[in-house]
Amino acid sequence: MSQHDHDAHSHGSVSSYVIGFVLSVILTVIPFWAVMTSAYDRATLFAIIVVTAVVQIFVHLKYFLHLNFSKEGKIDTLSFIFTAIVIVMVVALSVWIIYESVLMMMY
Repeated sequence: MSQHDHDAHSHGSVSSYVIGFVLSVILTVIPFWAVMTSAYDRATLFAIIVVTAVVQIFVHLKYFLHLNFSKEGKIDTLSFIFTAIVIVMVVALSVWIIYESVLMMMY
């Protein structure tokens, strides 16, 4: 691997990590505050938690995992998506198999 190949993948800067950290803290405090103050009904709390969680996933992908969604980062993005799909399938299918086996043992 040449030096040029190593430089092609950005490892981020200190400012990038600080921005990611600050955004992560804010996206953690928002749902925590919403739950602790009981200012919203259950449906709104659920929406706040889900939206901030999804946004935080993208913040982590961009600032900490340096996943680039542009044309240059296509291979990294596709490999991440493939890995995520496989993990979701393994977990979902395992839960389904366990659930079905429990149902079969009940009868």
